[in-house]
Amino acid sequence: MNLTPLQKRAERRSRNKTTLDMNLVSLIDIFTLLIFFLLSNTAAVEVLPSSKAVKLPESTAEKAPKETVVLVVNDKDILVQGRKVASVADVMAATDDVIAPLKAELDTQAKVQTIRKENEAQSKAITIMGDKDISYRLLRKVMVTCARANFSEVSFAVTPKHDA
Repeated sequence: MNLTPLQKRAERRSRNKTTLDMNLVSLIDIFTLLIFFLLSNTAAVEVLPSSKAVKLPESTAEKAPKETVVLVVNDKDILVQGRKVASVADVMAATDDVIAPLKAELDTQAKVQTIRKENEAQSKAITIMGDKDISYRLLRKVMVTCARANFSEVSFAVTPKHDA
């Protein structure tokens, strides 16, 4: 069989041409597992927001914090989820045990729908990050307000005490 030079060149080119077959299925499996691993591990860790304005008391408690509504009380302000709801001076000047702006904000937080049914119990949980130097009277007013807003599970954030 006599081939023209153009046909010979085309045949040589097709013989020398190597095709690279890449199996993407295994690569996709690896990335899927990696994404699943990263998402599941980031959701398992709950870190409370750090506030330089709040010096937490020390404790030997070893229970890890849960994902709840975070209430920060320092010497000047009361914050819910990072938003200021009341000033300490106004709260201490009032004679009522219930802090009205705090109760309104907690009622709003309680209305937020939970995504999963197993998280419904946590929707009535609150973590109080109270400065170690705040007065008991202020802390009592905050706790009464939390109870009136139907937050039944109250936790206090503390700094772990390290034994010397």
